[in-house]
Amino acid sequence: MKRAVKPIYTAPTVDAARAALDDLTEIWGKKYGAIIRLWESAWEEFTPFLSYDPEIRQVICSTNAIESLNARYRRAVRARGHFPTEQAALKCLYLVTRSLDPTGEGRARWTMRWKPALNAFAITFHDRWPNAETY
Repeated sequence: MKRAVKPIYTAPTVDAARAALDDLTEIWGKKYGAIIRLWESAWEEFTPFLSYDPEIRQVICSTNAIESLNARYRRAVRARGHFPTEQAALKCLYLVTRSLDPTGEGRARWTMRWKPALNAFAITFHDRWPNAETY
């Protein structure tokens, strides 16, 4: 089922996505009718997603790195219980973030892997991201 859904959210146009959804309905409609109804009912909310560049779509769909970072933040905050000031909490989160890559060498790998997405974000959201050229 997972492979059958991928052509919908990777489709280049709304029409191609609709055709992929029709194919999904034909193949899996009887067995997974609730999923098909979910796609059908959320179609109008989904279609603006297709207007983004493929690089931005990939970032939106792949949240593993973000979820991992959030889990580390939660673990650090839970271990300390409370913070006397907001600055103390921010320092804790900063130290957790730095501990992910203590030497700073991972930034080069991260930048190369995410450069296409960063470029797409800088072009699409140039008005919201004025300092994008620093990446």
